[in-house]
Amino acid sequence: MNIAVYGCGSLGTIIGAYLSTTEHSVDLVDTYDAHINTLNKEGATVEGTTDFHVNVHALKPEEITKTYDLILLLTKQTYNSTVLPMIKNILKTDGVLLSLQNGVPEELIQQHIPKKNIIAGSVEFGATFKSPGVSALTTDFTAFKNYALQIGELNSEITLRLKTIKTILDSIGNTHLSDNLLGTKWSKLLINSAFSGLSAALNCTYGDVLKHPLAFKIAMIILDEGIKVGRANHIKFAHMANHPIDNFENHNAPEKLNSFMQPSKNLEASMLQDLRKQRQTEINNINGLIVEIGEKVKIPTPFNQKIVDIVTTASQTNQLPEFEKSLKSLLQNV
Repeated sequence: MNIAVYGCGSLGTIIGAYLSTTEHSVDLVDTYDAHINTLNKEGATVEGTTDFHVNVHALKPEEITKTYDLILLLTKQTYNSTVLPMIKNILKTDGVLLSLQNGVPEELIQQHIPKKNIIAGSVEFGATFKSPGVSALTTDFTAFKNYALQIGELNSEITLRLKTIKTILDSIGNTHLSDNLLGTKWSKLLINSAFSGLSAALNCTYGDVLKHPLAFKIAMIILDEGIKVGRANHIKFAHMANHPIDNFENHNAPEKLNSFMQPSKNLEASMLQDLRKQRQTEINNINGLIVEIGEKVKIPTPFNQKIVDIVTTASQTNQLPEFEKSLKSLLQNV
């Protein structure tokens, strides 16, 4: 099977590295010249909570000369308008595009790729891009291997092709099959809005949020806003690693939420990494999406809006947020 990992940043590098240990033909696709060159010359290195190295084959989009049976989409949603038409040209007519992007991008993807060719998923581990060819796994290694990915059909069926793709992805880590795809994507969106959003807005790791009482309180408020918005939008939330997300509504079960997030305590939001590199963030596709849908279903989302404001200002001014200053701004909403 011809497989492409399209978008090889922190997550894509790790996914591509482990897939490259299989019998399949795997290409890591990215636009970063130095990264592509290092991957081809020195291989992919995964450090952090593990130590793994493997030779890989990498190339730039314009260098692709074949079509693929399976494409794993890991680019940021901000690039979808240019990336998706390119993917359409390299995906076989009976091929599968597996969307592993943050948020809920499948509606936009269907404007370019036929619905029958799409499977959606959720990455359940965190990583940091360290340097060309090197990515650091920030999630506990055992947790990563036990629960690396979650995938599902758009119609919620557990199909033969879904099971086939799982056997391939299990080389990365245990891949769970979902019969509630939309609920899965929403549950992941809510965790990202609370912890990735705060990581970017406070310029800190998830662990910094978990151990700071006021920051953690704000995380629970952000999560509560998202739960209420999703419920009003008729979403049936999927469990995250056997944790019912809606159990955290109304700021309930803080100890369980803290425990649930501990394996990701070393994670730093990719949006924060984008701010440091002066790149466009996905804030409008994460916290901004909750604000947008909240307006439609008439659920107030002041804390999600404040996160959007802080990160947007940081992006526009090229100045990283300051923990205490951002925290004070958020606490004005309490």
